[in-house]
Amino acid sequence: MKDFEMENKTVETESIPAVILENLTILPGAVIHFDLHKEEAISSLEHAMAEGGRVFLITKRKQESEAAHPEKKLYAIGTVAVIKQITKLPDHVVRILVEGLYRGKLIGLQKKENRYFCADLLKMTDEGSGGLEAGAEIEAMLRQVKDSFRAYMAFHPKLGQNLAKRYDSITDPGRLADEMAMNMPITFEQKQQVLDACDLKERYEILCSILINEVEIAKIRSELVQKLKGRVDKNQKEYLLREQLRYIREELGEDGSLSDADQFEKTLSTLQATEEVKKKIAKEIGRFRNLTGNSSESSVERGYIETLLELPWDKASVDNESMKRAEEILNRDHYGLEKVKERILEFLAVRCLNQKGDSPILCLVGPPGTGKTSVARSVAEALNKKYVRICLGGVRDEAEIRGHRKTYVGAMPGRIITGLRQAGVKNPLMLLDEIDKVSNDYKGDTFSALLEVLDSEQNVRFRDHYVEIPVDLSEVLFIATANTTETIPRPLLDRMEIIEVNSYTQNEKFHIAKEHLLPRELKKNGLSKSMLSIKDSALKAVIAYYTREAGVRGLERKIGDICRKAAREILERREEGKEETQISVTASNLEKYLGKKKFTQEKADRHPKTGIVRGLAWTSVGGETLQIEVNKMPGKGDIDLTGQMGDVMKESAIIAMSYVRSISQEYGVDQKAFKECDFHIHIPEGAVPKDGPSAGITMATAIFSAVTGEKVRGDLAMTGEVTLRGRVLPIGGLKEKLLAAKMAGVTEVLVPFENKKDVEEISEEIREGLTITFVKSMKEVLEHALVNQGRK
Repeated sequence: MKDFEMENKTVETESIPAVILENLTILPGAVIHFDLHKEEAISSLEHAMAEGGRVFLITKRKQESEAAHPEKKLYAIGTVAVIKQITKLPDHVVRILVEGLYRGKLIGLQKKENRYFCADLLKMTDEGSGGLEAGAEIEAMLRQVKDSFRAYMAFHPKLGQNLAKRYDSITDPGRLADEMAMNMPITFEQKQQVLDACDLKERYEILCSILINEVEIAKIRSELVQKLKGRVDKNQKEYLLREQLRYIREELGEDGSLSDADQFEKTLSTLQATEEVKKKIAKEIGRFRNLTGNSSESSVERGYIETLLELPWDKASVDNESMKRAEEILNRDHYGLEKVKERILEFLAVRCLNQKGDSPILCLVGPPGTGKTSVARSVAEALNKKYVRICLGGVRDEAEIRGHRKTYVGAMPGRIITGLRQAGVKNPLMLLDEIDKVSNDYKGDTFSALLEVLDSEQNVRFRDHYVEIPVDLSEVLFIATANTTETIPRPLLDRMEIIEVNSYTQNEKFHIAKEHLLPRELKKNGLSKSMLSIKDSALKAVIAYYTREAGVRGLERKIGDICRKAAREILERREEGKEETQISVTASNLEKYLGKKKFTQEKADRHPKTGIVRGLAWTSVGGETLQIEVNKMPGKGDIDLTGQMGDVMKESAIIAMSYVRSISQEYGVDQKAFKECDFHIHIPEGAVPKDGPSAGITMATAIFSAVTGEKVRGDLAMTGEVTLRGRVLPIGGLKEKLLAAKMAGVTEVLVPFENKKDVEEISEEIREGLTITFVKSMKEVLEHALVNQGRK
């Protein structure tokens, strides 16, 4: 041992045998055993035992190359240790037990006798621990290190609680840091960092940093382990439950050998579809097979595959080709409706001749209760087609037609695809009910979505958002119903063939009631013909005095009222012990069952009056008569319009006033009358909105009558629009208007000349009893309407 001068200080140096370690660092205070197998290390060990049993243990760096100088390969700081025990093992391996004494700094390394290493080193002591003034700081360091180690031990319980108790009794921070680092399962590089730190503060910071880092790693590792354990446990539980379920099914004799994916593949093998569709479904089944059984994605995929397998890709029903049978069914179920029946039979004839003919899109337009929906059901029966009804009233979401995207739970196909799925064939009859009541909002334009469905050029490859695979809708027979075409956009209307289902006449209502409604209501109320008889006169009285509608729903309800009251009367007779006799309802005792009459046959006032003219109007529920009244009073030439008129009707009133002023001089009317008088034009029933271009001649006649004082015939009604020059323009809804005039007791109706072709198509039953006069100009209207005819 000799003295060595360093930084103006004299320190002790010594020369002792050295053992170079690989991937191992020994700290002072540590008692540890390890194996040596190199000849140089074993030789150094033998010399150390001969010279007092001390050896210098220094660690080799990992990144230095083999060609470097031996001293550059080693760390600068090592540990001087005393050898406690040596054990020789087979294959020239020596196991030694050593105890670390203190740190040593390598100054030089020599190889003696070309057999072992001898190191010159400086003995290093802990710095920064002297002085009582540092007591508080040392205590803080001790507490912080112990707290960090406890947090570390929470994730490494295998270290044992004995270490924590032993560390609580250590007051030397340097010794505490060395022991903690030696007992922790950290890398030899991290232990070397602690060994290199001779300063206590530096050693404290390094150890705390290692502890904090290890605690964070342990936290993350623990979370990962918990997640992985939960997933494994979940999968294991599912596997066990499935195996148990399979075993139970086998014990019960059920076929539990096939999984859902196997069942799907079995169904796919028998599916009637193209190869493109089958490949897509097979791909989805393969994807489903790799998903977890109870995940949300698995349930979405299962529903998607089931939908694809249930769709009738190439499955079709055989249409009936018997013209005679189809005609019999249509005539059996409906009275009248000749145009509708004729068009259906034409479609059937074309389909029989051309098997690949495009299915038309028929749209039945007419008032409520006229049998539009029941016609579609009868057509389905006549053609032997599956019947699917899709109600579009109030539909405002485009996804209702095209379907939802299948990227979320709860997605479903649109109503068209759902209808095909229910029908089970690709060529059903699909009824699009109330197509005029579809509405739009921020969720998309539903009418535009229907364009693809109803366009024969596009629906060959209709793409639903949910199904994604193109579906052929060209073989579907679409029949739409609507009360009016005014709310249907023109592009959609252009793709449909409009068939008008007009209002029923009283004779048609009578036959419908007798042949269809009465048998149905008797059956519904548990009655038979032997129990209740409703005479023809009673049915006609119900139609004339208790209902006033375009269809027959109200008539059906009235017949139902009669049946219910008759059922009650029959039961009361039974309870009283009276002999059961057939209840007969006639026109004379009808008030007993339905009460007082609600309508009168002669509704029109036949007395001529000034300023009052009867007009005719069309509504979505049939025709109506309108009394237009005009009053003339002193004033300043103002015009008042009341009766909730729409913009079109207001314009008609202004045009009528202008025309009357232009011809007033021809009839001897002073122009001052228009400046010194106010005119009030009113249409009764002000709560009901009124609009439409068909009241022009009626208003002009009423204004002219009020101005001239001429009376207008009370048995006459008129309809038509007027121009500024007095021409009479054609109108629509003529059948409903004539029916309304006939029911109101009108004997003559003025109709625009250009509507002559429409009158010729109206049945003789409606025209019977009515004098229909065609007019071209307003002067002709005045000649027929005014009582004093021929006056100019």
